[in-house]
Amino acid sequence: MPAIEIENLSRIYRKYSEQHRFKTFKSAILKGDLFKSLKSDEKVMALDNISFKVEKGTTFGVIGENGSGKSTLLKVVSGISKPTSGRVLVNGKVSALIELGAGFHPEITGRENIYINGVMLGLSREEIDKKFNDIVRFAELEDFIDAPVKTYSSGMYMRLGFSIAINVNPDVLLVDEVLAVGDASFVPRCLERIDEFRRRKKTILFVSHDLITVEKICDRVAWLKNGKMKALGDPKRVIDQYIQDVKSKKEKDFEKKQQEEEAQGDLDQERRENRWGNREIEIEKVRLMDLSGREKRVFTPSDGMVIEMDFHTKNPIKDFVFGIGMFNSQGVCCYGTNTVLEGFKSESVQGRGKVSFLIKSLDLINGTYYLDVAAHRQDGFPYDYHRNLYSFMISSKFIDSGIYRPQHSWKFSPGIKITKKKQSEKEKQHG
Repeated sequence: MPAIEIENLSRIYRKYSEQHRFKTFKSAILKGDLFKSLKSDEKVMALDNISFKVEKGTTFGVIGENGSGKSTLLKVVSGISKPTSGRVLVNGKVSALIELGAGFHPEITGRENIYINGVMLGLSREEIDKKFNDIVRFAELEDFIDAPVKTYSSGMYMRLGFSIAINVNPDVLLVDEVLAVGDASFVPRCLERIDEFRRRKKTILFVSHDLITVEKICDRVAWLKNGKMKALGDPKRVIDQYIQDVKSKKEKDFEKKQQEEEAQGDLDQERRENRWGNREIEIEKVRLMDLSGREKRVFTPSDGMVIEMDFHTKNPIKDFVFGIGMFNSQGVCCYGTNTVLEGFKSESVQGRGKVSFLIKSLDLINGTYYLDVAAHRQDGFPYDYHRNLYSFMISSKFIDSGIYRPQHSWKFSPGIKITKKKQSEKEKQHG
């Protein structure tokens, strides 16, 4: 018998617009528009005919962008929300860590909240007494347990909620994005405890944007998009499908933004201000492509890039240099080079031509980047300089800081106990 069984699950919310709001009940009565004000403008399908099973002892991941229905799904499984239609069966005691502070009364102490939550989860007072010290110790709240929880930080809320959820020994553990607000030192302990649950063959339903963790700990993964099930199965396969969809969406959003700016004349003004030179060599068009020659604006760290410049000259020119520069959104130069620095010596150029700069692997971290391209003399005099007129995005599931992600590896001495997640082939190429 599965731990969780969901059949044709749908959940509909009603959405109300600003025009149907009223300041007071009295004003609505006087205006005679009370029932009009209470009428919903539209229905939002948060979950649309979802079906899947979670076998006992497995860890099931749910991924998707904000608004895809992930949190609604966990609320329905936990019993916080009721399905509009369909069936949800959960076999065993459920413990949920879904919303930050959910189930806590802000005016009373952490101690009192532990007992209230324990009773709500089906424990007797004697059972809570036995687990109390373990809950407080794991949450690292010994000095604050008798303070009102309204004085707690978001990290303290999360630590207490997680500690209660795991110490009631549930058969099914539901975990939402709350780990994202956890203290840096506490989140690894949470993941370690989740691993312990997995070893004890407990069932876990895990919702997260942290794709690396999802791929590491989950046996199966479901991808939700706009309330619908887009894919279900092997974590690596489903996550790769999701990443490609996100990249495609970012690409379209990027192109739409540029089209809007062009329509408003913003880019034309920017081009006039950020382009200079006598145009003896004129760069007519710049394309950003992947290594297969497809134009794109969103890349992953492991992707390669081709920067292609179409140019023309009216007269023969002997002294010329082509160069590129990459900058992050803070204006920091990530890389720059030109044909002279690379050891090329100019001889002559005339008419129309094309220059291609090929990068086998970008190795950049998440973010937006801007590109300079230029044609100039060896003494720096500009023929045609384009300053930050081209942009692209790096979309990565890695969490890095800095500018670029070098190929790297770790080594540990025998006395260090540390586990390493299984890597995909693509991840192995990038450390």
